[in-house]
Amino acid sequence: QVQLVESGGGSVQAGGSLGLSCVVSGYTYSSYHMGWFRQAPGKEREGVACISSYGAVNYANSVKGRFTISKDNAKNTLNLQMNSLKPEDTAMYYCAADTRYTYYPLMSAQYNYWGQGTQVTVSS
Repeated sequence: QVQLVESGGGSVQAGGSLGLSCVVSGYTYSSYHMGWFRQAPGKEREGVACISSYGAVNYANSVKGRFTISKDNAKNTLNLQMNSLKPEDTAMYYCAADTRYTYYPLMSAQYNYWGQGTQVTVSS
């Protein structure tokens, strides 16, 4: 069974930075496509940043230039560095894994394993 555990959320003022991490266990991590998704109250879950098993990276337009996704296959860890945070970045952030072959960046319906989420709150 694949398990994903996020950490690193918290509260920060606008313009600040936070780093999220996700530790993955239970499968061959290096063969996964991985992603970060977020959901704000009253809104649909949206893709933030994804990275394929072969290193292709995709970002939502709203976070390009501010967020950086990376993965450490040796540590089975997915990271998201978030800089220049804005109040509209406030949401529950989820780590997700797609263990299947085709890479579908930013499409939450394609990801078959999810973490429990970590809250990010940005105040103005």
